[in-house]
Amino acid sequence: MVNKDPFYLGRLQDYYALHRLLPSYADIARLIGISKQGAVKFIDRMIFAGYIRKAPNGRLSPANMFFARPHVGRAPAGFASPATEALGDAITIDEYLVAHPSSTVLVEVRGDSMIDAGIHDNDFLIVERNTNPNIGKIVVAIVDGDFTIKYLRSGANGLFLEPANEEYPDIYPETSLDIYGEVVGQFRKF
Repeated sequence: MVNKDPFYLGRLQDYYALHRLLPSYADIARLIGISKQGAVKFIDRMIFAGYIRKAPNGRLSPANMFFARPHVGRAPAGFASPATEALGDAITIDEYLVAHPSSTVLVEVRGDSMIDAGIHDNDFLIVERNTNPNIGKIVVAIVDGDFTIKYLRSGANGLFLEPANEEYPDIYPETSLDIYGEVVGQFRKF
């Protein structure tokens, strides 16, 4: 017997992406094409597996694993290698990129001063609030009152910010340099 739970869960995830809520048991049954009793058993399995949680009032909501995506392995960016169908573990993007949720924010990139570091206009950066990052890290800084994203560097005249695009000069603060946070990840939509 084929386990259809991954297919059913996918339908439920797509529904949630469209409506931002989970349907009732009856609507779940219609959505995935099973009986209401089958939907109850499916939801019980999803609760047990950590994909869905039930509020005290009985309302269903997504749990952390609901947002997990399958990690299907690694693919070389050089020469091709044989593909396999074996699935790896599932991870959530937060689990992978966010170590400290209470101090992590998203920053949208504007401009191309960090292009040689692989940071493009409209990318989103995962920034962990850290006012004391190591030299050489990519930071979101407030220099003389303006936000910018650059490498944090140290020189003979103190701290400065270095872009990753030779078209832009290094930035030396005139009055102030405050570090907002350290860039710990990024993502973009193609």
